[in-house]
Amino acid sequence: MPNRRSSPRLLLVTGMSGAGKSSVLDALEDMGWDVVDNLPADLLHGFVGGGVECRVAPAAVGMDVRSRGFDPKTLPDLIRSIDGMTPEILFLDCAGVELIRRFDETRRRHPLAADRPAEDGIARERLLMAPLVAAADSVIDTTDLSPAELRDELRRRYGGDSDQPVLTIASFAFAKGISRTADLVFDMRFIDNPHWVDELRPLTGIDQPVRAYLATDPAWNETMGRIEALLIDWIPRYWAAGKSYVTVAFGCTGGRHRSVAAAVEMAERLRERGFAPNVRHRDLASPPSDTIEAETARG
Repeated sequence: MPNRRSSPRLLLVTGMSGAGKSSVLDALEDMGWDVVDNLPADLLHGFVGGGVECRVAPAAVGMDVRSRGFDPKTLPDLIRSIDGMTPEILFLDCAGVELIRRFDETRRRHPLAADRPAEDGIARERLLMAPLVAAADSVIDTTDLSPAELRDELRRRYGGDSDQPVLTIASFAFAKGISRTADLVFDMRFIDNPHWVDELRPLTGIDQPVRAYLATDPAWNETMGRIEALLIDWIPRYWAAGKSYVTVAFGCTGGRHRSVAAAVEMAERLRERGFAPNVRHRDLASPPSDTIEAETARG
C-alpha cells in the first residue's frame, strides 16, 4: 500500500460537549502527540506553523463551542489550509441521554445552556456541529465506551505512524443497542442459538464447544463464506477511497455466543487473507439471560 502520510499528522479533536474531548487529548499526549486544548482559531497557524519544516511529532488541537473564534462552517477549511501537515478531523459524538447523565453527574452546565436545561444546549449544539460532522474524517461515538475502551480505540488509531488502515471486527448485543461505531453490521440472530443448550449457556463464542455447535447449523459456513467474500472485496475499496478505519460488527441477541463466534472466526479468515484485524467484543461480559434471549423467540 502506498505511503499515505509523508508529513506529520495534524488532528483536530472536536465534537459534542461532554463526549470526551479532554480524555482523548490526554490519551494522545500520553502517546507522544503535541497537544493543545481550546486553542483560539486565530492561533492555529501559529501553534502548528513556525518550525513546521522540522516538526516530527504529530499535533492534536482540541476545539469546541467554548473556543474563541470557533466556527464549524469554516474550521474544516482552516485546518486543511496548513501546509506541511496531514490534516484530519476527529469528531466525538454521544447520545443525548448519556450526555444529560454526564452533565448531571458532574454538575457542570452546558456551555450553550447556562440558564436552561442541558438538553436545550445539546440540541442547539448538535445543529451547530452539523458541518463538522459532515467534514470529519472519523467519528467516534463514546456513548457505550468505557474510558479504557476509548483509550484502546485511540491507541489503535493514533498510537503509531502506521500507513496501514485500521480494521476492527466487533461483536455486540442487539438487546443493548446496535453498535454505534460500525461501518458494516451483520445480524446473526437467524442462526440456532447456543443459549438454549444447557451446557453451552455459561460459555461464550470464544469457547470451542460453542463454535463447534454453531458449525453444525447448515447456514453457518455458507453465511460466513459469503460475508468473507464480501469483506475481501469491500474493505480494500473503502481504503482505496481514503477511509482509514473500517469496523465490521456482528450482532446477536445477547452478544455472548453467535456474534462473538462470528467475529472470532471472521478475524481468523481475514488474517489468512493477509489482513490484520483487531477484535472487540462489546457485550461479552454480560451474564446469560433467558429473558433477553427469549425476545427473539428462542433463536
